[in-house]
Amino acid sequence: MKLEIARGVFLLGALAVASLAVAAWEQPKTQFLSSAHDGAHCPLPRVAKVSQATKPDHDLLLFMFGLSQGMKPQS
Repeated sequence: MKLEIARGVFLLGALAVASLAVAAWEQPKTQFLSSAHDGAHCPLPRVAKVSQATKPDHDLLLFMFGLSQGMKPQS
């Protein structure tokens, strides 16, 4: 097989794989939730009651920050 023919076959194969990847790529669409569409999202269960405002756990945030800093290479 000539080199030019092999290059053409490989180029067509690469284009076919790339076009299949683009066709299979699925991006979620932008949607807005509103109270008009109650069936579009799951409401909170009846047993879940919000008694107080949720506050972030600063110890957990500090722990996660420490983990992310520990993953960096030493320089």
